[in-house]
Amino acid sequence: METNVVGVGVNISDRFRSVVEDKVIRIENLAPRAQRIDVKVTHRAYHNGRMEDSTVELTLTGKGPLIRAEAVDGDKFTALDIAVDKLAEQLRRAKEKRVDARNHPRGAKFEKGSGVLEGIDVEPASADVIRRVATGEIPVVGESAGDEEYTPVVIRVKRFDAEWMTVEDAVDRMELVGHDFFLFIDARTDAPSVVYRRKGWDYGVISLATQAAPAELAS
Repeated sequence: METNVVGVGVNISDRFRSVVEDKVIRIENLAPRAQRIDVKVTHRAYHNGRMEDSTVELTLTGKGPLIRAEAVDGDKFTALDIAVDKLAEQLRRAKEKRVDARNHPRGAKFEKGSGVLEGIDVEPASADVIRRVATGEIPVVGESAGDEEYTPVVIRVKRFDAEWMTVEDAVDRMELVGHDFFLFIDARTDAPSVVYRRKGWDYGVISLATQAAPAELAS
């Protein structure tokens, strides 16, 4: 498997590259079909250099969707260990889920004849939260916002290209990226939706019914 290591704000030593190569063997054993792993190390200093940390991001590429994991720590070697553990856990969960689905079919089931979706909760998005964000009651800041703009309630914005997929595929993607939720466009309804993890292998999905904006927001 090809390995690529880059540093942002930090030099990558031969020792760190050697440790990465050792860790990659573990990932290869769990994902033998993976073709490439990208390791990005970002060093940040806060409060005039009095506080520093390193973020290690792992991106595994192969047949199928990307698999990502990241960790933050004051020591980049420790952050690497944590990120590798997260990635390994995501790979194990995805494998267990595939095996469990084959042996004990359950979870979301779509009945083509009736159009009924079973085994997953569907509920409307909260209009109150949408209103509070739209009116600025809940502040929205970008990824580059500085610490001086911090408020107790902050929404950090990341933008991705929209992807159309089924609820079942969205659940699989959520497991692979190791998040508790995954945003997508439902291929069956064209509605913006998000799946989220509940207990065990139980999941929920929230779909947004699109409509014209209220007059006070459109102006």
